Amino acid sequence: MADPAQAAATQLANIEKKTGKTLAQLSAAIKACGKDKHGEIRAWVVATYGLGNGDANTLTHYALRSDGASRAAGASADQLLDEIYAGKKAHLRPVHEKLMAAIEGFGPFDTAPKKGYVSLRRKKQFAMLGPKTNERFELGLNLKDDIRDTRVKPVPPGGMCQYIVPLTNADEIDAKLIGYIKQAYDAAG
Repeated sequence: MADPAQAAATQLANIEKKTGKTLAQLSAAIKACGKDKHGEIRAWVVATYGLGNGDANTLTHYALRSDGASRAAGASADQLLDEIYAGKKAHLRPVHEKLMAAIEGFGPFDTAPKKGYVSLRRKKQFAMLGPKTNERFELGLNLKDDIRDTRVKPVPPGGMCQYIVPLTNADEIDAKLIGYIKQAYDAAG
């Protein structure tokens, strides 16, 4: 299995070689470029440094600390969860905690906090957890199996997950739902 952190480190080192600039210099330039949105910054990086979209995207995430590795390096897991479940979304954190308690019993996996959710992966991502709105939590599942359950909504091709399960409180989590997550966990391994 390729280590995602090592692959990202190699890509960032290659970006330094391509541009002739350090990551600190590139990050400072990005912060000073006057762009705010990720897509605008990525386009600016492509135009300014001649990088491809993939490299520009990775560099933009790095500079904005919006990728899981960069975010995790600067804060504890609890701090990152506090950010995700801040304010009006705080009441959804027990849903996250109950799901994680069950998933941790499956075996080893990596957790990658993102800006508004947490990605769970083995060789590949198997689930995404996080608040979708102030009132609704969303569990994303990467699973090729056909699930026939009215709570589990199929997602059109091209999405980050094959299924979404909307939840509003921890009481909606049952053995059947945990079983679907276990299927996705096993398939990702």
